[in-house]
Amino acid sequence: MSRIIIACGGTGGHLAPGIAVAEVLQERGHKCLLLISNKQVDSALVEKYSHLDFIKSPGRAFSGGVLQRLAFLASLFSSFFASRRMLREQEPDLVLLFGGFLSLGLGLAAQIGGVPVALHEANCQPGKAVRLIKHLSTRVYLPDGVRLKGVPPECIRYYGYPVRKEIKHALKVDAWKRLNIQVPNKLLVIIGGSQGASALNHWVTHNFGLLAKAGISIYCVTGLGNSSASTIHEIGKGGVDVTATLVPFSGQMGDVISAADLVVSRAGAGSIAEIIRCRAPAILVPYPYAADDHQYANALAHEQHGAGVLLAQDQLGDLTSEVIDLMFNDWLLAKFKSNLERLDRFESSERIADDLIALCDARSIANAEKLERVT
Repeated sequence: MSRIIIACGGTGGHLAPGIAVAEVLQERGHKCLLLISNKQVDSALVEKYSHLDFIKSPGRAFSGGVLQRLAFLASLFSSFFASRRMLREQEPDLVLLFGGFLSLGLGLAAQIGGVPVALHEANCQPGKAVRLIKHLSTRVYLPDGVRLKGVPPECIRYYGYPVRKEIKHALKVDAWKRLNIQVPNKLLVIIGGSQGASALNHWVTHNFGLLAKAGISIYCVTGLGNSSASTIHEIGKGGVDVTATLVPFSGQMGDVISAADLVVSRAGAGSIAEIIRCRAPAILVPYPYAADDHQYANALAHEQHGAGVLLAQDQLGDLTSEVIDLMFNDWLLAKFKSNLERLDRFESSERIADDLIALCDARSIANAEKLERVT
């Protein structure tokens, strides 16, 4: 049995793939400890995974002005020493880092403590944490076509984004039933990512009347803290009641995405991976202030694969007409779905788990041989 610590908290895009890999490893008899943040989104997402072991760690992102960056450095030192203690207590065979602020302290502590480091980058534009830790890593997992300067090719595996097992394609009518919604014609799903997207939420409330007249219902995941659950009613064609359902958070994202005829979403790597898994045509609206503009890079790659459409946030004025035009273009939607199926080639979580176990086994053999030489 191997013991692995997984740093994956901070955002849903980091946490969800950590959970996906941990579940596979645990099913195979290995021990995992998942390091998460104190943020509300982490607490909400892990509620349904009581069979996994989580530990909360303080930390903060590297952003803001001078005071905020000094606070980040202080939290990094705190995280480093806490990680040193945790490594001594847990004695892991390996640590797996999914980027973000929780990865830095643990990655440095693992390197100093002689524990192998595996690193996963989800985005098409690698983030700051990944660029800092890459030289400490035995293995780096990247999306297809992404390059990371300075990392030897033999250290890289193109294994994609691990998607949780409960995120899977379902028939629309079954998904509607489980979500308890009525859809008289077409359904548009809005996803703002784990933090929500106020620009998309405002677009829903201001444009639902026009969409309802075209026969389009809405299901919008607004993000924790952005609104309470509510339903807006409009009269559609033929006097039919058309609804916009707004929920702050959903633990049924497989059903939410599968329910859609079309999705409008931010372009985080996690959202895109779940859209691909659920075969949902999408209009991607990248968050324009994302670090290193990584959401734009993600959306552009998705569009280039012929699996959806990229629309910049400063073009939100065109979103309503784009939605209506695409929603009723059956030929193009079918083309997108075909390309989405082609992109979903394998189970990333299974491949990453296989590789992690192989790395742990290799370390165990090397340690045994070293001990034999000494004795």
